[in-house]
Amino acid sequence: MRGRNGASARAVEKPQPDPRYLAAIKNFELGSRAFQKQNYVKAREIFEKLAQGEMREVAERARVRLHLCQQKLGRRGPAPKSAEDYYNLGVAALNVRQLDEAVEYLAKAHKLNSNQEHVRYALAAAQALRGNSGEAVEHLKASITLRPANRVQARQDEDFRGLASDFRFRELVYPQGS
Repeated sequence: MRGRNGASARAVEKPQPDPRYLAAIKNFELGSRAFQKQNYVKAREIFEKLAQGEMREVAERARVRLHLCQQKLGRRGPAPKSAEDYYNLGVAALNVRQLDEAVEYLAKAHKLNSNQEHVRYALAAAQALRGNSGEAVEHLKASITLRPANRVQARQDEDFRGLASDFRFRELVYPQGS
């Protein structure tokens, strides 16, 4: 069959995602739900299997979550090695509102690699949630300097809701003319 311009009309087939990847993502979500429900034993079992799996991206994230499970259960997992490892642990702790741990991990990530806007942004969010507005604004300012789009993101981020009335925060995310 030919279309108006003479080209043959074929259905464009989208590549289907790898079913192993989809299964790994589904299992990661199951492990995350178990973790949120504080069922650390079940979460650990799921993350252990995923950490050994062939889906590299999922395995890396599973190792971070596995480390958190082992901490909760009193068993130490392999120590984080890179700034990105510490960042991932920090964000995982931030997501479950373990703010002291989040700040600790994120500070280590920052110490290992100080020019990472996403680390500074996460540190700002953790400090804001802890009520440390001065430190939050300082980290957010550095994050915005490294990536100006973080200004807009911070305006809409629920983690910064507690800073809404802070003049330093308002000046930073709503500068004159924007």
